[in-house]
Amino acid sequence: MEQDNSSGYTALRAGAGVIDRSRLGRILLTGADRRSYLQGLLTNEIAALTAGTGCYAALLTAQGRMIADMRVLELGDAVLLDVSPEVTETVRAHLERFIFSEDVEVRDVTNERAEIGLYGPGALPLMSRVTDARLDHLPLFGSTQAAFDGSRLLVVRSDEAGVDGYDLIVDRAEADALRGALIGAGAAPVDEDAAEAVRIEAGRARFGQDMDEDTIPLEAGIEDRAISRTKGCYVGQEVIIRVLDRGHGRVARRLVGLSLSPGTPVPAPGAHIASGEREIGRVTSATLSLALRRPIALGYVHRDFVSPGTEVTIANTPAVVASTPFQVTS
Repeated sequence: MEQDNSSGYTALRAGAGVIDRSRLGRILLTGADRRSYLQGLLTNEIAALTAGTGCYAALLTAQGRMIADMRVLELGDAVLLDVSPEVTETVRAHLERFIFSEDVEVRDVTNERAEIGLYGPGALPLMSRVTDARLDHLPLFGSTQAAFDGSRLLVVRSDEAGVDGYDLIVDRAEADALRGALIGAGAAPVDEDAAEAVRIEAGRARFGQDMDEDTIPLEAGIEDRAISRTKGCYVGQEVIIRVLDRGHGRVARRLVGLSLSPGTPVPAPGAHIASGEREIGRVTSATLSLALRRPIALGYVHRDFVSPGTEVTIANTPAVVASTPFQVTS
């Protein structure tokens, strides 16, 4: 991403930017048992959700490995899941496979609904100019129904982009008009490079990039957001509790931030991370941070090298382990 093509990045940091999030998969669960059913499968507290609330959670194997991470929204008459597009069908089939006598129906609605993100410090006032949504006290993962030009949409408070904002879920036929209205009201379109830069600066792991089917949630550092320590049993819980309680949270590797010197190349995903002659991990995501004026990255390193300030090399280029989120000022 070049400095002279940074309007989308600047909008996310100092204004309002529009991100097309329609690539995500959307799975709808209906039926009276939908929350109790998910309670036994997902890592976070689902049974206690009420209409207009939500949470972040993971779906695990019995060995504690990730099948997917997801945003869970209780709408009052259904639960809507946002999942990575690479695993949408896997998640749908998995959820459907374990329904026995429960009153639950699982349906992929990805092709029916589009999702447009409006993020940045200017998102709230801009939303009030385009929709009639009441957003002043909407909590994170909270959702509310709203209207836009006679059409209904669901507005969700979100920090998925790495900055605060809102996701607008609308019938796919209305998506272009909504996006145009947001841009017409002053939002800037955000390309993939700018969106990735802000996500990496926030240290936000992305499934399919920084997490996959071999990842334990604790390795990716998502336990505070995704895992309830007080809920009842769920698939994979035994492994998670054993690591947290008996192993004091120690895992073999962890996802960390990595900072390189200004002017050095942006490392490629998969690049080797080393300490001296010892290979200790791999890069998963990387970008040129316009705010920090240097390349930064996310990557897994051996647990002995996770402390901020630890000096490493990435493909023979000096780097240092950094805390996330990176200290970016708008």
